[in-house]
Amino acid sequence: MRPAGVHPGHMTHMHTREDPPHEQPEMFEPDAWDERYSGTGSIWSGNPNPQLVTEASRLTPGTALDVGCGEGGDVIWLAQNGWRVTGADFSRAGLDRAAKHADDAGVADSVDWWQVDARSFDAEGREYDLVTTHFLHPPDGGMVEVTRRLSAAVAPGGHLLVVGHSPSAHHTQLSESHRRAMFDAEELLPGLPDDFEPVVVEQRPRTVVRDGRHIDIADSTLLARRKA
Repeated sequence: MRPAGVHPGHMTHMHTREDPPHEQPEMFEPDAWDERYSGTGSIWSGNPNPQLVTEASRLTPGTALDVGCGEGGDVIWLAQNGWRVTGADFSRAGLDRAAKHADDAGVADSVDWWQVDARSFDAEGREYDLVTTHFLHPPDGGMVEVTRRLSAAVAPGGHLLVVGHSPSAHHTQLSESHRRAMFDAEELLPGLPDDFEPVVVEQRPRTVVRDGRHIDIADSTLLARRKA
């Protein structure tokens, strides 16, 4: 399970206690997440991700797109802080849960939902002041291409925030495919179009509690601004 405050992201899960020796390719697909969300009770904490809170709190609220929104923790936080938000995910069951949580939080009128796979994402002319994704980990370095696709949805003068797991020695329990899905922030820079300027490119240290132990991890954090 992921620690409190860490967003699911999808494509792959990074916090199982022990992955079997095979590659679990089905965990990169929406059907597996639909099944995971089919039970009762929440999968994630519902808390907003810390890097989202840090960066979005510095911005003027406008329109936002959260890709890989899971059960909607980040969507709800953004809506509560004045943003008009679209929550996007490739899992229909996840979106259904997120919509219920948004309704329970009293922000349903400020939120829209969009079922889409980030790996084939097409903005289709939509533009947002903030496009954000947390802990989305497509296999085999695919996050560079996802970054390029998501950048097309950023309005001139808007921001793209991409956060993921930095490779770390404590991830030894993960399969090789999961380790290859992790990235450092600078590895995403080739996915930025020429009209973007990086604002934050760093691995931000953070301490989490897993199985009663405090573990130091790092959030790979890329914030970029599209030139007006």
